Formats: sequence, structure tokens, C-alpha cells
Amino acid sequence: MIAHIQGKLVEKTPTEVVIDCSGVGYHINISLHTFSLLPNTDFVKLYTHLQIKEDAHSLFGFMEKSERELFKLLLSVSGIGASIARTMLSSLDPKQIIQAIASADVSTIQSIKGIGSKTAQRVILDLQEKVVKLYDLDEISTSQHNINREESLSALEVLGYIRKNAEKVVDKIIKENADATVEMIIKQALKNL
Repeated sequence: MIAHIQGKLVEKTPTEVVIDCSGVGYHINISLHTFSLLPNTDFVKLYTHLQIKEDAHSLFGFMEKSERELFKLLLSVSGIGASIARTMLSSLDPKQIIQAIASADVSTIQSIKGIGSKTAQRVILDLQEKVVKLYDLDEISTSQHNINREESLSALEVLGYIRKNAEKVVDKIIKENADATVEMIIKQALKNL
């Protein structure tokens, strides 16, 4: 396994780089997050993950070890391949993904291109405990907060309200009163919609 590569940055695009190590050019796939962290200098070090398949050997590079670890976690989920995991890390900051998983925020994960409702739920189901332990997060309060939010939004949709409009109102209510129950959120939302 190739743990990291350091050398001269020869080529760079938002999705890939080529790093020259002693005359050998390594083609490395990167996320937009890593691209934004690339230094302006010629010398660069990327933490890598080598994926070996029947038809290809692909190298993925990350500026931060934590991003590489999150990438590996995402790959462990059934239905998430390397390209979807890279898209996730390109669409959202790794901290946002970790927070969304820990707090069971299906809508944030589902907002990523290529991720449907079932895949988003599977990501949360498979990774929530691991993410909470690994990153030492307080899961219970944020998880309950998000369950109340989702139940309130579902109820408002059933009542005929447009989700986008309802989200703004519900988020405002939760921000003002973090301990609000589903009933309280719905009653307040109905007054404001």
C-alpha cells in the first residue's frame, strides 16, 4: 500500500494532480477540498489510498489524513464507490459530512449529486456510530434535534406546504428553541407559513 507521496507538483487540475517522485510521475485523483488546500509551491505531500480493481489501479490523494480516513469510511458503505466518495468530499467540507452523519442529517447528505434518499440513509446507518466514536462527537442531542426536524418537515409536506419554505421556518424555530418537540415545531411553523 502506498501511504503517501511527496515530490514535485507537475500538473494540477481540480480533479487530479501529477506528482514527480524521482523521475516517476504519479497520477493521483483528488477532491475539490484537497485542490483548495494545495500549496502554491512546487513541492507537495499527499496522503494516499490505492484502490485496486480488475481493470484499474487508482490512486487517491488527500492533503489531510483525516480526509483520507473519511474517504475510507465512505468506501466501506455498500453502494458508495470511489467516485461517489470523492464527489461527496468535493461537494461538502469533510467536517460538514462528519457532522451530517453524526446528527443523522439525511437532507444534507442527499443534497450531494448522485446520492439518493436510500443511500444517504445507508451512509448514516453504517457510519454514525463509527463517526461519533472516531471524532468524539455528542451524537444524542444533535440526533434528536434532527429527528424532530425531519418529522416536522414531513408533517408539513403532508399538509401541503413546500419543503424549501418549510425548512427555513422550521430551522428558525429550532434555532430559537433547541428543545422544541415535534408538536411545538409544527404549531409554530403553521403560524409562520
